[in-house]
Amino acid sequence: MSDIIHLLPDSVANQIAAGEVIQRPASVLKELVENSIDAGATFIQIVIKDAGRTLIQVIDNGKGMSETDARMAFERHATSKIKNADDLFSLRTMGFRGEALASMAAVAQMELRTRRAEDELGVLVEIAGTRVFKQESVQCDPGTSFQVKNLFFNVPARRRFLKSDNVEKSHILNEFYRIALVNSGVSFSFFDGDDEIFNLPASNNKVRIENVFGKNTKKRWQQQLLTIETTTNLVSIHGYVGKPEYAQKSATQYFFVNGRYMRHPYFHKAVLLAYNQMIQASESPNYFIYFEVDPQTIDINIHPTKTEIKFENEQAIWSILSAAIKESLGKFNIVPSIDFDQEGAIDIPTTIAVENVRPPQTNFNPNYNPFGTTNYKRPVLDWENLYGDFEKKEQQPIESSIDWESNADLAVTPSFSQQEQQQVIDNLETCAENFQYKNRYILTGVKSGLLMIDQHRAHTRILFDLFLNQIENSRAVSQQVLFPELLELSAEDDLFFEQILPDLESLGFLTEAMGNHAYSVKGVSSYVGNANVIDLLLNMLDKAKTTAEDPAASIHEVLALSLAEASSLKIGQRLSTEEMSDLIDRLFACANHNFSPDGKKIMTIFATDELEKRF
Repeated sequence: MSDIIHLLPDSVANQIAAGEVIQRPASVLKELVENSIDAGATFIQIVIKDAGRTLIQVIDNGKGMSETDARMAFERHATSKIKNADDLFSLRTMGFRGEALASMAAVAQMELRTRRAEDELGVLVEIAGTRVFKQESVQCDPGTSFQVKNLFFNVPARRRFLKSDNVEKSHILNEFYRIALVNSGVSFSFFDGDDEIFNLPASNNKVRIENVFGKNTKKRWQQQLLTIETTTNLVSIHGYVGKPEYAQKSATQYFFVNGRYMRHPYFHKAVLLAYNQMIQASESPNYFIYFEVDPQTIDINIHPTKTEIKFENEQAIWSILSAAIKESLGKFNIVPSIDFDQEGAIDIPTTIAVENVRPPQTNFNPNYNPFGTTNYKRPVLDWENLYGDFEKKEQQPIESSIDWESNADLAVTPSFSQQEQQQVIDNLETCAENFQYKNRYILTGVKSGLLMIDQHRAHTRILFDLFLNQIENSRAVSQQVLFPELLELSAEDDLFFEQILPDLESLGFLTEAMGNHAYSVKGVSSYVGNANVIDLLLNMLDKAKTTAEDPAASIHEVLALSLAEASSLKIGQRLSTEEMSDLIDRLFACANHNFSPDGKKIMTIFATDELEKRF
């Protein structure tokens, strides 16, 4: 029987490795830009086409490579970052495995142009599917230029599983943010086709945050960020945390360690606990936190993406991080102080005139002797006689002041049949007046008892069904605005906004593209009322981003619910009797009138038996 174990060809082995290292176009961008950072580049230009499917190009002014290094770079486990196993515990570079370029060359067509500053000519290498097609000397600028074309051209199954262009661009931008935010001393230029999305000059971290996310005029990052900074023997922590009033459901949150982006749920919990009792449970604060630790105390060689990092002193760093954030919040007076309600309080004077003070006067009976007989007699209050008269009145029959015999029109004849009595009861319940309790709940009588309705949730359910029907049937009533408002977005948000724009038009929002990720809002839904249109659109956009991977129907529901919550009756709003009746009629016309769109109870019934027991 022949042997069955054999070595895989390099082309097959590289494709297997590419499945872990190169998952999508964003992975290619991450590896190439990190190599540019390790090469000491101070300027990096990025160009993508068709969300990275057709082209991903990264150009830098780093130190470049020699002819031999340019060819060796595409071999598996070929790297200049480490030389032995001990170097894994003192890493200062972004890459170290030597798998990225070999994996890209296995699933894409690549072109490399590179030149060192001391060389007169550079080198050109063309490779595809691990096969080298060309290697020659060329004239090029100092630095390195990588072109990755037709990603997954020889793995059609992987190419078919890529998401839409908007989703893939979003992943690319996320990887770009993670690198740009921690390398603020490097200039970046980002092109999507012929459109320049970012032009980031070298700056400090806070300015870089503003340049990356500051496209949206509603989010002034310079105003909402608080500085944190602490240095200990274990770790040095610096960065910025957001003020509690800027917390939101889809917050912007980044952790970096030694210049590398990381995910760390344990440290994220420390941040949330520092904001305890300051923000709502459904919201999270914004933060950009940078850690500097000894490389020997962390392990980044856990996952191919190198975003999961293990710390040697996690508990101690957790406490230091929490204390640093609490100190920053306290230093800037973010922690709320106790403010007592002074309305209706008695005005107590702080100073009292001395001449107006008189000692209290006491009165007593000098003849009273509790231990003996005296001439003192207790005054007769006659409580017994008073109570006796009351009992006599209670025993007497109550005489009516109406003479039923002489007033025939007012006479009552208790001769109704049972069916007639039930009709009277039904009519009374149908015509019962509605009562608003604390401008929040509507009380009305029903056959089984007392019905209590939450007016805000009820109106939200009514509007949700209405808006969902408008989206599905593309029928909406739009209201033109007298002065159009300007909506400015970031490059990432613009991708999602284009995706939900047809749904927004179905809801009555009319916009016009102004260029540079800005839109003029010329029409709004007729149900918006006095709500801030820009804030409403941004809120709807944030919620749509969280459901970008879901089917379109779920996005429809998210948009309808966001608009319904913003347009519905607010708690504390006074309603007239006609408005309450109309709200009840429209609620019971809904297919599901028991629960709000987010699953909360709209109404409850207090049974008649339960009410009678209370009396």
